[in-house]
Amino acid sequence: MVNKKARNDIILIAAVILIAAIAIVCLLFFKKEGKTAVVYVDGRLYGKYQLTESITVDIHSENGTNRLVITDGKASIEDASCPDLRCVRHYAISRDTEQIICLPNKVVVSVE
Repeated sequence: MVNKKARNDIILIAAVILIAAIAIVCLLFFKKEGKTAVVYVDGRLYGKYQLTESITVDIHSENGTNRLVITDGKASIEDASCPDLRCVRHYAISRDTEQIICLPNKVVVSVE
């Protein structure tokens, strides 16, 4: 009786892991490429920029400045006045719902 319960537990755990793996693969590989980088400063819309363009935008907020660079269909923060520079070290974003957030400057760059 104990062996049958243990076997059923193993089957259940394997099924849950398999379903989770399939979900992760679907999210990673079937996520759409975004078309627009939307910038919010302190929760307010600052601007919308097409990812098909190659531009550099200085984003000014009460707390500092961030430099948004869009090239090759990807958006990244190249420079910032915040002390930790986590937003600068963040990878370039291009897929729908990806974000770069600079908490000290209250800047959010989101792909839509």
